[in-house]
Amino acid sequence: MSAAPGDGRAPLVVVLGASGYIGSAVVAQLARRPVRLRLVSRRPVARPVVAGRAVADHVVADLAVPGAAARAVAGADAVLDLVAHLDPAVGWRAVEGGGAELGERLGAGLVREIAGALRAECRPAGAPPPLVVLAGSASQAGRGGVVDGSGPDRPATVYARQKLAAETELLAAGAEGVLRGVSLRLPTVYGSGPGPDGHGVVAAMARRALAGEPLTVWGAGSVVRDLLHVTDAAAAFAACLDHGAELAGRHWPVGTGRPVPVRELFTALARAVAERTGRPAVPVTSVAPPAAATAADAAGTVVDASAFRAATGWRPRRELPEALAELAAALADRP
Repeated sequence: MSAAPGDGRAPLVVVLGASGYIGSAVVAQLARRPVRLRLVSRRPVARPVVAGRAVADHVVADLAVPGAAARAVAGADAVLDLVAHLDPAVGWRAVEGGGAELGERLGAGLVREIAGALRAECRPAGAPPPLVVLAGSASQAGRGGVVDGSGPDRPATVYARQKLAAETELLAAGAEGVLRGVSLRLPTVYGSGPGPDGHGVVAAMARRALAGEPLTVWGAGSVVRDLLHVTDAAAAFAACLDHGAELAGRHWPVGTGRPVPVRELFTALARAVAERTGRPAVPVTSVAPPAAATAADAAGTVVDASAFRAATGWRPRRELPEALAELAAALADRP
């Protein structure tokens, strides 16, 4: 991003969810840039300082409270919405039942509030609308196979429906000219980053292996997943700041394009933990899918990011074996 129009100041980038798993990695990326950062989260975060480049302010706010998001994005040149409401007991699904209302508030409701705040602002003549980038999900497509951004969406889970609703609100506000909206649809994000280790299935299985417990796959474990390292995901959000004009107005699938069968993934993870601990690798065993499993769980997904790569030059850098070893080491060294 270039300097903010009219005053020569560095652009103000607001990161919502700055203390989260992806948010922490994004902040580490942006700290290398000549920007002003406003980090918004429910709990304090360390202010990043890399070669004295980024200037960061921190706002502690509960974005579920009406008005909090509007205050947080005031004066922003770009907003990165990395907020998600996930079930703490599972970590990679949205809360079902009564929690769905809060999920809607932190999804489509949050985007509506951001758009309303930006609509009400007076901006310098000739200044482009602020760029707003949403962390979406490849699961919004609601089907297996190759996800490339084409075809109708049929989300099969609460989380996917919430993300699609937020994306719809964002692109509608973009069509109105209030903002420039971009949605990045991410697959399973994993790996050790600069912040929390995440609550996803890869980290959960790594913790099981460290505890000496077997890793379980549903059925044969032949369903494939696309695994995107958290630092590669962060680099994709950073790339959006440089290519807002090319990206605005649509969603973009972002992933590796490399399918990994779940059994192969868990076997490699068990091996990485064994190499770290010096103990034998825990077994990978088959179990029946639980009652809560959905059709989406049985659908293998691979993300085709060729369009995003062509527009931005972004590409994933991290390789799975090394990243699993790094994750095992990071979790083993923490209490």
